[in-house]
Amino acid sequence: MTDPTATEATDLFIIGGGINGCGIARDATGRGYSVALAEMGDLASATSSASTKLFHGGLRYLEYFEFRLVREALIERETLLRAMPHISWPMRFVLPYHPSMRFESDTPTSKLLTRVMPWMKGRRPKWLIRLGLFMYDNLGGRQILPGTSSVDLRGGPEGAPLDDRFEQAYEYSDCWVQDSRLVVLNARDAEARGARIMTRTKVLSAERETNLWRIEVEDTETGERTVHRARMLVNAGGPWVGDIIHQKVHLNVKEGVRLVRGSHIVVKRLYDHDKCYFFQGTDGRIIFSIPYEEDFTLIGTTDAEHHDPDARPECTPEEKQYLIDFANRYFKRNITPSDVVWTYSGVRPLYDDGASSATAATRDYTLKVEGAGGAPMLNVFGGKITTYRRLAESALAKINDALGRSGEAWTAGVPLPGGAFPVDGAPALAEKLREAHPFLSERWARRLVRTYGTDAEEILGDATTAEALGPDFGGTLTGAEVNWLMTREYARTAPDVLWRRTKLGLQLEEPQVAALEDYMAARRRDAAPAPAS
Repeated sequence: MTDPTATEATDLFIIGGGINGCGIARDATGRGYSVALAEMGDLASATSSASTKLFHGGLRYLEYFEFRLVREALIERETLLRAMPHISWPMRFVLPYHPSMRFESDTPTSKLLTRVMPWMKGRRPKWLIRLGLFMYDNLGGRQILPGTSSVDLRGGPEGAPLDDRFEQAYEYSDCWVQDSRLVVLNARDAEARGARIMTRTKVLSAERETNLWRIEVEDTETGERTVHRARMLVNAGGPWVGDIIHQKVHLNVKEGVRLVRGSHIVVKRLYDHDKCYFFQGTDGRIIFSIPYEEDFTLIGTTDAEHHDPDARPECTPEEKQYLIDFANRYFKRNITPSDVVWTYSGVRPLYDDGASSATAATRDYTLKVEGAGGAPMLNVFGGKITTYRRLAESALAKINDALGRSGEAWTAGVPLPGGAFPVDGAPALAEKLREAHPFLSERWARRLVRTYGTDAEEILGDATTAEALGPDFGGTLTGAEVNWLMTREYARTAPDVLWRRTKLGLQLEEPQVAALEDYMAARRRDAAPAPAS
């Protein structure tokens, strides 16, 4: 076992390579902190790659009077759009309305409405929806995104796939994001600024030694164990935050997380336009139907209790059928289980203070510092992808206080790798790629830009033919792109490439996946250090 001396201690040791851990690492290194981050699997291998892929303010949270949470998220949408126009872009959301719609709801808004106007029980009247959308348009100082409009569904493309009873809808703005790429780009930027990013590195234990943390980790591929030391420990373990507190650090605190599984289904493309649908359910819940990876439609999400963070979250048959039935109340053409080409599930860790019941407020983040007088530890509970950058800023404020340091917030609007171009500049960038590399199809160039932004040019290099990019694995995935992902973006296996750095797993057949895995295994062997003689 290697055991670095105390003089090699970093300022921060971060546990967890999801969006919160990588966001904090990026912000901290930009302020001059020395940082090490350990992730037991691949980056974004849990919750952060299993979201609904939206930067959104949380329209539904207005029913819970969560105005501060919604406002912060709305402001962040446009801040993040400017920083990552390659992996995030505006999207219009269509909310169909029919006066016969009824809902079971126990939100504060519905309770108040029922008390004041009992005849409104079970309804979201048109004026209430318009009021909510007006607030949604104006709470966050919107500048880039267009506001709400009314849509006549009769004869328009938005109404074509919907049941004929829907004649009117409201259309508002939110944003799409490639969630797992967001994590990887934060990690890349953190590393470029000096952080040490260690994937497939499991924390076995962490204990205080006077004014330092002693953290023992294990490389999950080689079994090698290493000891690190740090002045402060940051627990950004997501669903495992409670396990880290109680099993790795052995703190006696009541706070923890309530785990909620959100499942999604993917079907072949259901409609021709590029807008998302916001569907309201009779049970008071909502789901989204979203254009996905050009050829598909993504539908989600559910809310189901999930009790063990180590149990792999999977979309149950009941959850799949729930989403199918939900969508079928809106679409003309009924979806069947055989139409589902892929499902995925993620576990959302909602803050639980050990006393109060779970409400919409638990979907906000909570930061707790333990042992500020010695070697402090910051525990990160909850959070959502839209507000990850603000969470990191809040975390750094607590870190500054705990370590007696100062440093100004800096990440607002600063581009992530590949994102230094205008918000509306992706089409022009794709066209520029095609001019430089005429063998690219329009779809291929668009995918590269929407994945790598300006880095796409470095991946393509001086290639003048597709063959110059190496093996063709299908779906426009080439050896040159895989090499880039392995050397620059921490990818080690085919799932890293096909389901996190990209979603090309939807396009490739089993023999192509096997060829990719063989190719990556050979590169890993070539890169491995020679055994000691």
